[in-house]
Amino acid sequence: MERRSDCPLNCFLELLGDKWTLLILRDVLFFGKRHFSEFLASRESIATNILSDRLSSLVENGFLVKAPDAFNKQRNNYLPTKKAEGLKPVLMAIADWTIAHEEGVMDIRKG
Repeated sequence: MERRSDCPLNCFLELLGDKWTLLILRDVLFFGKRHFSEFLASRESIATNILSDRLSSLVENGFLVKAPDAFNKQRNNYLPTKKAEGLKPVLMAIADWTIAHEEGVMDIRKG
């Protein structure tokens, strides 16, 4: 992927700056979701074409691994890589900041 600049914040935003990408990572890292249908069931109601695109991008950029489901060969599992796991503290810091500054938001540690 060609970047617009070498700024680390720009790089982060180019990789993950889309709300759907961050929400998919939230679902994988904090809620243990692994299948396309599980992501579709999230309360934010992502469209199937956007979900497909974002999952492909996350696989392509090394955040997820796509693997056949051991029990149902028609399904795929999307599993986090070490690169994705490294985002957990970053996403928690964002969640903590939001909880501290916005009323009525969910604490993702509690589900």
